[in-house]
Amino acid sequence: MMRAIRIRDVGGPDVLEPTDIDPPKPGDNDVLVEVSAAGVNYIDTYQRSGLYPVATPFVPGIEGAGTVRAVGSGVDGLAAGDRVVWKNALGSYAEHVVVPAHEAIPIPENVSDELAAALLLQGMTAHYLAVSTYPVQPGDWVIVHAAAGGVGLLLTQIAKLRGGHVLATVSTAEKAELATAAGADAIASYEDFAARATELTGGAGVACVYDGVGQATFQDSLEALRIRGTLALFGAASGPVPPVDPQTLNAKGSLFLTRPTLAHYTRDDDELRWRAHDLLRWAGDGTLDVRIGGRYPLAEARRAHEDLEGRKTTGKLLLLPA
Repeated sequence: MMRAIRIRDVGGPDVLEPTDIDPPKPGDNDVLVEVSAAGVNYIDTYQRSGLYPVATPFVPGIEGAGTVRAVGSGVDGLAAGDRVVWKNALGSYAEHVVVPAHEAIPIPENVSDELAAALLLQGMTAHYLAVSTYPVQPGDWVIVHAAAGGVGLLLTQIAKLRGGHVLATVSTAEKAELATAAGADAIASYEDFAARATELTGGAGVACVYDGVGQATFQDSLEALRIRGTLALFGAASGPVPPVDPQTLNAKGSLFLTRPTLAHYTRDDDELRWRAHDLLRWAGDGTLDVRIGGRYPLAEARRAHEDLEGRKTTGKLLLLPA
């Protein structure tokens, strides 16, 4: 038997139930991994609540890092004892998880399991947003919402690596300090960021708004954009955005609106490994500062979700099975 978190019926954080279940077995082209650390992400809360449907009962969590303990047939390049990290293996809130071999990324020696688990999913999200969805150009002003969160801190750093200027939105003075330390050039509240963007750009507006907040920020995010600016709506932490009349984008300056998702930016192994290797290299050599904002025993997954949804956290949250 192994310890895991199980969801019998969707709902609030109280449905996260610590329990003992049979450990999984790797199938063809899979590896069985002993989990050192599992990442806690907003997608976990969406699946738990039913916003993103998953057949119940299920073990939540899609991201983590650990040590390979067994390999299925057809697996090349991985062996028992290898340390790996992954960003898409449902069932990661557990002591063991089956990971598709193509999703298992070897961890460099100079990167710890916890650091890798804290980096991959949110780091890849930041990478595709700043490098591909709207590639930040030198001199661009961009807005990063929730800049003290896990994605926000990494996204701010990658935007700065590309020569951009970042206007960061935060809700507290402590979070403002974290965003500034990550390289943000200016700070705004969620109430005044559009006006601040206008001021900083001499009335032109910003090149892109990276918006993982959703409903609460969406309208002002549109207002903050320059002509032909891009709103990259990659999450809905405050709730889903209502339907949008495309004519609105015309009236506000031929704007671009996209609702990207990581799966479409890691469509093949080459793209997946390109993004992962960039991030692990930057983390290993200190180019990226990865903030772990909270470590919780596996049995306290409920508290981790409550803290995340209550906006009490900064950086990345990890569940530790051991």
